[in-house]
Amino acid sequence: MIRPLFSLASILLGSLFAGISAHAEPLPAGWAEIRVVDSKSGRGVPLVELETVDGVKFVTDNAGRIAFREPGLLDRDIHFTIRSHGYEVPKDGFGIRGAKVIPKVGVPVEIKIVRKIVAERLCRLTGEGLYRDSELLGHRTPAANSGRVAGQDSVQAALYKGKVYWLWGDTLRMNYPLGMYRTAGATTALPDPKDPKSDPAAGIAFDYFTDAKTGFARAMMPLIERPEGVIWIFGLFVVPDELGIDKLVGHYSRRKGLDIEYEQGLAVFDDEKAIFVPVTKLPLKEIWRRPHGHPIPFEDDGTKWLLFGSPNPNVRVRATLKDALDPTKYEAFHCDVSKGDEPVWRWQKELPPTDSKTEQKWVKEKKLKPERTRFYPADAANPTERIALHSGSVRWNEYRKRWVMLAGQIGGTSSHLGEVWYSEAIHPTGPFTTAVKVLTHDRQTFYNVVHHPFLDRNAGRTIHFEGTYTNDFSGNPEKTPRYNYNQMLYRLDVDAEGLKPARTK
Repeated sequence: MIRPLFSLASILLGSLFAGISAHAEPLPAGWAEIRVVDSKSGRGVPLVELETVDGVKFVTDNAGRIAFREPGLLDRDIHFTIRSHGYEVPKDGFGIRGAKVIPKVGVPVEIKIVRKIVAERLCRLTGEGLYRDSELLGHRTPAANSGRVAGQDSVQAALYKGKVYWLWGDTLRMNYPLGMYRTAGATTALPDPKDPKSDPAAGIAFDYFTDAKTGFARAMMPLIERPEGVIWIFGLFVVPDELGIDKLVGHYSRRKGLDIEYEQGLAVFDDEKAIFVPVTKLPLKEIWRRPHGHPIPFEDDGTKWLLFGSPNPNVRVRATLKDALDPTKYEAFHCDVSKGDEPVWRWQKELPPTDSKTEQKWVKEKKLKPERTRFYPADAANPTERIALHSGSVRWNEYRKRWVMLAGQIGGTSSHLGEVWYSEAIHPTGPFTTAVKVLTHDRQTFYNVVHHPFLDRNAGRTIHFEGTYTNDFSGNPEKTPRYNYNQMLYRLDVDAEGLKPARTK
């Protein structure tokens, strides 16, 4: 009796599955191409999210492409809701921002999107799958050495011995959730601003320092005798030693996450071993007599200085290796507000530097008038509001003949750490009086902003800046696939009409 029952069940199941397979449509070979482009430039826009009515999400690659091959959704009308930080499509009659397309293999479809921000998004610089969809669709893509990196946090860059040296903090790998936390590094050739091949718009082909066995990015400061903790390097700069030989130097911090620091000091790059070696150890309580941020070489009355700050330069030291390694040689730019309406700024060695956070506090306490601040600019769109700066850089701009600041904001409206502002001054220490928002994010973070002057083009009219894109510190649990915890590159036309309110006369 048992055997016939199993035979009957087999027949019934076989008929059922046979019926399903008989009605299933085989997927066509290849992928359908959907491309999102800037409505004015026609250039593909990365980091654009398309979502179907039933919640399936796709994100454009660096060329603005999506390779689409969903069973049952080819060759028919599909509506996508479209979201992209600082870009948008018009609303329809129901207030929905989206587009309807027919994905079809061999027939590319295009969606135009309008840029609403001043800065233009160019590409993701780090991580895997930069041109993933374009490759699936058979397009030629720029060559890149990924170092097998899945994600990278917060860049430092310096020109050293005819190359650009790049350093990153925490670096994620694909084969385990915990990555490499002792600073990753790479080099690239020095860009030629007149050579179209040096244009970073399509990405930067980093030549990573890698482990010979795994091919994954290796530690730039292994410090194997002290294995506990992560190691981050900040304030990367180049200065001559006593023999006039240039040295690549940075401040290092060995720590247990953000809160606990085990050790800090100055480290010098060993060219032969291609690693950073600690040379000066600093007291853990020392918080400002050290390099930080993105240094500026600056000459004043015949003296060459290095100015440090993020974003505002408020610490300086003479530009020699001997002085840079000696914490007693550092000076802070301090504001004395005890004299009422006339704040007194001076360089000195005893008191800590004044920054945007300090000025914000003094304005709130009515110790300093808003118009007397140097690092707490007014919002050009709403002059009664002031911008609390978080991190960024100040660089000389040859086109504007001004020092330009690009900095993140802490406590922004769209995101806590996702808004980026532009301001100008006639001196690197300001005052930066008015700022224009050039970049915004919706409940995502974009922090540790830095403008790379060696990427400037068109005699300085076109500048480039990058930052770390992540959901960290945003309160938003949603991570953008491939983009999360990676570096994004933007460019900015400093002659743009939108920046006019921030220009100094």
